[in-house]
Amino acid sequence: MAIAQAGPLAEAAREAAARTSGWLLQRQQLDGHWCAELEGDTILESEYILLLAFLGRENSDVARRAARYLVEKQLPGGGWAMYPGGRAEISGSVKAYFALKLTGHDPQSEPMQRARRAILDGGGADAVNSFTRYYLALLGQIPYDLCPAVPPEVVLLPAWSPVNLYAVSAWSRTIIVPLSVMSACRPVCEIEPARGIRELFRAEPKDWPPLSRPGAQGRDPLLSWARLFRGVDAGLRWCQRRGLTPLRHRALEAARQWMRQRSECGDGLGAIFPPIVWSVVALRCLGVADDSAEVRECHRQLESLILEDRSADSIRLQPCKSPVWDTAITLRALESSGLDRASAEASRAADWLLARQIRCEGDWARTVRAEPGGWCFEYRNDFYPDVDDTIMVLLALQGRPTGEMAAAIDRGRRWVLAMQNRDGGWGAFDRDNSRQFLCYDPFADHNAMIDPSTPDLTGRTLECLAALGYHAGHRAIDRGAAYLRRTQQPGGAWYGRWGVNYVYGTWQALVGLAEAGLPCGDPTIQAGAAWLLEHQQACGGWGESADSYADASLAGQGPPTASQTAWALMGLTAAGLADHPAVCRGIRYLLDRQESDGSWQESEFTGTGFPLVFYLRYHAYPIYFPLLALGRWLSTVGSRLARLD
Repeated sequence: MAIAQAGPLAEAAREAAARTSGWLLQRQQLDGHWCAELEGDTILESEYILLLAFLGRENSDVARRAARYLVEKQLPGGGWAMYPGGRAEISGSVKAYFALKLTGHDPQSEPMQRARRAILDGGGADAVNSFTRYYLALLGQIPYDLCPAVPPEVVLLPAWSPVNLYAVSAWSRTIIVPLSVMSACRPVCEIEPARGIRELFRAEPKDWPPLSRPGAQGRDPLLSWARLFRGVDAGLRWCQRRGLTPLRHRALEAARQWMRQRSECGDGLGAIFPPIVWSVVALRCLGVADDSAEVRECHRQLESLILEDRSADSIRLQPCKSPVWDTAITLRALESSGLDRASAEASRAADWLLARQIRCEGDWARTVRAEPGGWCFEYRNDFYPDVDDTIMVLLALQGRPTGEMAAAIDRGRRWVLAMQNRDGGWGAFDRDNSRQFLCYDPFADHNAMIDPSTPDLTGRTLECLAALGYHAGHRAIDRGAAYLRRTQQPGGAWYGRWGVNYVYGTWQALVGLAEAGLPCGDPTIQAGAAWLLEHQQACGGWGESADSYADASLAGQGPPTASQTAWALMGLTAAGLADHPAVCRGIRYLLDRQESDGSWQESEFTGTGFPLVFYLRYHAYPIYFPLLALGRWLSTVGSRLARLD
């Protein structure tokens, strides 16, 4: 489509953007922020019920209603999936079955028989991951010796040690510490055999296979990190059985202080569901009373993650909350589509973000010398600001260079620059958190043991720095661009760590490189744009399933979605193809599928927690990302139309 013919489409896009802007503005909180639902899979409800069972509350109303949600989400084949359209996943299915049985569901009922068949066909409880084994041990189904050793002495290891607490990712760190207390104390809530899940075992627990990382195939070589770590794990458990733990008391006290310090500075430990759950167990192990302020606060934080569906008489849980992320992107999208930066709505949102800059040191300061200046994802998580939220906030606030706002932007800019990794890219929470050998530990089967550079985050960081005045020739920009050149896939795409998947990564890399000054004719940009063009679907949209994390041949394939179509459109627009016929078809796809109120419907999970393990549905993604894409396209096409006039 020639640019001169884009006028009618542009007018329709403006009308669509106005409807979406209105939808978002109606949902702005009084203090200026936005926070939409963040949905995970059913492990959240299952694990909450298992925690309640440990506390003797499996017959409570909240457990019953969470179980009802599990019933709603059961697949026709009997198991439970990590995302819509996904296959049954064994660990989540075992936990769901156990949770249902504990809440009184008859194991002879048709849904439970169907679940049992699916679980046994999928390898049985024998095949569950390390986290699930800990839940089974907690409730007396297997001995703790079948769980990987997580000794609390890890809290005492010095920073110079190749293996230490700060060498693993921030999210693993917050799980490891409370889990290490549980690993040391080995609490068990005995339940009667009739309520257990022995029927899901294909072999005796002593004969279960060793834990393995997701995607691992075949036997590990004799000389390998995996075998070494399994040997260390066996040695640690041997020492535990014989009481050869001279530093145990000191380690447990250090673990408690570590947890307390971080819990008091956030919405629970790490401000995410798993470490808060483990904290409840750990505190009981340490002798902290159930009615203590610490334990009550853990329960309060868990309860704050509950969402009710009164019509279905069920509840579901969020893994955490996303207010900083949602507010920053919403503000960017609204302003890209015409909201006056000086308006009351924009000013309230900017002030809300400004007030949440973290001015104290967190775990990141163990490896980085810089003035604090980042933002976290949640309402409060002072020890864990992250690069991605920080750059998104900086992109939302840039252009307001006066007074306190200018100082905050400058602090954030310097913090982001200090977080650049040796390889030129950026990770999320820490610098140079990339000791790959740690991923072979038996505990590492959650596939998120480290936090290395990723193309998607690096691309967005380049976009942010360019918006703040950095261009090609600056060392940070050049190193980031070189990293993106090295990590481009042979077919032209980039891997997406924090969004599904290659569509997400390719969008971010293209925008970052273009904003950093690479010309649209550069072969790197052309190859990325060509990959997006090749994967547009006949309907005009783009879609990709999380299946592509397990099978790269499925990259760019899946049900088309509004959010992923928006990502592709922004990538192509950045690559200089705003007037390309494929882009116009993509815009038309969004316009044709917009609801009358300005929203888009999307049930797919297009966010990524841990690849291969946990995925997310951000309920605001199909709202603010299409708006941002329309705004960027209109800005580009509008300037070209103006030149034609």
